[in-house]
Amino acid sequence: MNPNTPEQAQAAAEQFRKDFLAVREQIARVVVGQSKVIDGVLISLFSNGHALLEGVPGIGKTLLIRTLASALHLDFGRIQFTPDLMPADITGTTVINESENRREFVFERGPVFTQILLADEINRATPKTQSAMLEAMQERSVTVGGVSHPLPSPFFVMATQNPIEQEGTYPLPEAQLDRFFFKLTVGYSDRAELSEILNRTTKGAKIDANPVLDADRILAHQHLVTQVAIADHVQDFAVRMVLATHPGGEFATPQVNRFIRVGASPRAAQALVLGAKCRALVAGRFAVSVDDIKAIALPALRHRMLLNFEGAAEGITTDDIVENITATLPAQFAMA
Repeated sequence: MNPNTPEQAQAAAEQFRKDFLAVREQIARVVVGQSKVIDGVLISLFSNGHALLEGVPGIGKTLLIRTLASALHLDFGRIQFTPDLMPADITGTTVINESENRREFVFERGPVFTQILLADEINRATPKTQSAMLEAMQERSVTVGGVSHPLPSPFFVMATQNPIEQEGTYPLPEAQLDRFFFKLTVGYSDRAELSEILNRTTKGAKIDANPVLDADRILAHQHLVTQVAIADHVQDFAVRMVLATHPGGEFATPQVNRFIRVGASPRAAQALVLGAKCRALVAGRFAVSVDDIKAIALPALRHRMLLNFEGAAEGITTDDIVENITATLPAQFAMA
């Protein structure tokens, strides 16, 4: 879908908004609250990225992901990450097949060969096993025995993890964190939400999400997101926001220079722009604003920076740094 006129662009944006809200509505039938997290997951999906959900056990992370899979006509797979899980348990392996006096090597596909993959408690596996997901998430393929096997399309990883300070977990490698489009924090439910959860889960009623989108429509929307217009000064704002995370750089804030050891990568700029384009479509617009960039800065940047020793000792979080950058970065800045 390549809108060629303003009328076509507006019609495409309205159709995108309609489908986005339809999926959101189906998820809300099952999941109580967590509207920002749901929107973040959907923006990741339609931007052709992956989402990492972090929160303590029992607050609905897995339920949200399973419900999204139910709302889409896509193949769904789940991997429960544990300390004894091996890379081949994810990607698959080559086995010997014997038939009619013949022996041949056959590739047995692992559970990563699906369209929506739930990587449950991904930080309970060792870094060796976690890294088995790197090629799949970036290249949408798996290489085993020197042969590359393409993954189905669309391919969307939604991973959950418990906070790294809990017992029995392994911090995700920085290279893998960078491959997640968004990192979304799932908080506790409030009084009204917890009461509604009890109403839905303790009285014998069963509510399921109905499938409302198929693979072709999702792929079309993913392509549409890339076609949304972005003015040069808005794109420059995204660029400067990423550069502001680099300590010692031209745009670094005093907080960044003091507390950050490593700043965000170019993938962060891609996430900012694509996420902002998707957010503009959700609002029924075919052009990105600076406010769109600011709105998705936190989930796009929070996992792409490393605190130094002083930052950790002071109790600073990367969320604090991103919020400071968002609040202080000028909307426009003349180029030299």
